[in-house]
Amino acid sequence: MNNTLNNPNPSLAVGRYNYDAIDHQFLKERINQFRSQIERRISGELSEDEFKPLRLMNGVYLQLHSYMLRVAIPYGILSSTMLRGLAYVSQYYDRGYGHFTTRQNIQFHWIKLEEVPDILTHLASVEMHALQTSGNCIRNITSDEFAGLAADEILDPRIYAEIMRQWSTLHPEFTFLPRKFKIAISGSSTDRVAACFYDIGILTRLNEEQKPVFEVWVGGGLGRIPYKGKVIRDDLPPEHLLAYIEAIIRVYNLHGLRNNLYKARIKILVENLGIEAYREQVEKEFATMDLDQYRLSDELVAQIEGSFGRPVLENHPGAAEVLAKHRQQDKEFDRWVKNNTHPHFHEDYIAAVVALKEVGQTPGDASTEQMHALADLADEYAFGEVRVTHLQNVVLGHVQKDKLYALWQGLKKHRLATANLGLITDIVCCPGMDYCSLANARSIPVAKQIAALFEDAELQEKIGPINIGVDGCINSCAHHHIMNIGVLGVDKKGEEFYQIKLGGSSYKEGAAIGSILGAAVKADEAVKAVEKLIYFYLEQRQENEHFIDTYRRLGTAPFKEIVYATA
Repeated sequence: MNNTLNNPNPSLAVGRYNYDAIDHQFLKERINQFRSQIERRISGELSEDEFKPLRLMNGVYLQLHSYMLRVAIPYGILSSTMLRGLAYVSQYYDRGYGHFTTRQNIQFHWIKLEEVPDILTHLASVEMHALQTSGNCIRNITSDEFAGLAADEILDPRIYAEIMRQWSTLHPEFTFLPRKFKIAISGSSTDRVAACFYDIGILTRLNEEQKPVFEVWVGGGLGRIPYKGKVIRDDLPPEHLLAYIEAIIRVYNLHGLRNNLYKARIKILVENLGIEAYREQVEKEFATMDLDQYRLSDELVAQIEGSFGRPVLENHPGAAEVLAKHRQQDKEFDRWVKNNTHPHFHEDYIAAVVALKEVGQTPGDASTEQMHALADLADEYAFGEVRVTHLQNVVLGHVQKDKLYALWQGLKKHRLATANLGLITDIVCCPGMDYCSLANARSIPVAKQIAALFEDAELQEKIGPINIGVDGCINSCAHHHIMNIGVLGVDKKGEEFYQIKLGGSSYKEGAAIGSILGAAVKADEAVKAVEKLIYFYLEQRQENEHFIDTYRRLGTAPFKEIVYATA
């Protein structure tokens, strides 16, 4: 099957917004502008300080060893054509791989500055870009990786994410915010985007009249000072989404600190003012706006929705029975289905999560070969659509249940069938000091060592659901603050040390920021600490109790004692 079969409009790529002539012309002009800026930098006409804001606006970072390009994947949706475009960049402009991030972007860490315009031109040819992936702007809008297919979905968040993307791109009032600004949206009341840890997080629920409304969180964030956000409004009609978000950001843009990098985020402003005072100012601003100019009419929403390709999901009687038979016959496949699939609203389909977390692999990395393989498998089994998760994995969303076994066999050939989603080796990890100039310590080796300790599949199943994040600096790209076990690299007089946090949880239900366990330790001790924590949990847990529940029942003290007790 290729991505045009069972698609009501074969000219549209399934699952994502398809560019029109205006979009293509805009990217062309932007690339030409940046090409000129790069030429001026290389010639010496622009200094690095002068060039820095220009390159950041185009997703280019200067890291430890080379330039890095961060490419946007709006709301996490890729077509197979786009994924092959990324594979091309990894093969011809990088070192044969790309790194998927917790913001549903992809990074290439070995880019030559003079080749960036050619890379961006190639990306534009497959309807991709690097805008809004850096700088003090509204960043790439993220969403639920099961958008448009989850059984509990109230509305499709991709439509509203795309509307926000178009609204925010080059918005004249928000081009230079006090700091970067991140928005996430889910079409369900089930939080699958960690909504309360975003600058603005949006969940969807039904009101008393059974009409969809948005629950809007504001002031969340991680980094140096982590905060759980607060609900600023729980009954926002979808038609007023843009107006209300603009009101929130206007207030932030007016009052956000610009003289202190570490206190410039909206989370600090909300905390200092208090949510009631912040809400009052937002509602006052909202009341002054001409809502007719911002209103998302049914016609406008339908127009944006019409630019998305959608699969026609035909009935396949007996597909579930075929899947059940395959699971019964193959225990390895059965384990993968148990761990790495998600229910689909159509009873004959299922969503398959492809873990980029094979033991020994850098979490979130995909090789050129794997990207091509995923594109081919997406064409054959998933209407040519691939989704990126905020936990550094990917999803093939619309797979017939009777074809899932064949898909799994195809994934196995390319080391993409690791059955560890949500288990201890499904570790989230930032690039750390192997690449990033902000890092204090390496994160990748520590993540790999922890995973190696628990490589045995039976042991992983015994431990059960748990999440671990390993960060090389306080910026928390791997979300260590809100993981059940967080590992943070810190610098002590030029040496790499690691701080352990326990008890974090990233979603609305039970969301929490982890607590520091004790003094930072060296890398090998940090790995041993995680091992001790896990085996202590196995000794202490009650029946069917997950790690986070055991920790909450016992508290920090016994876990601290088991790690820091002297022999």
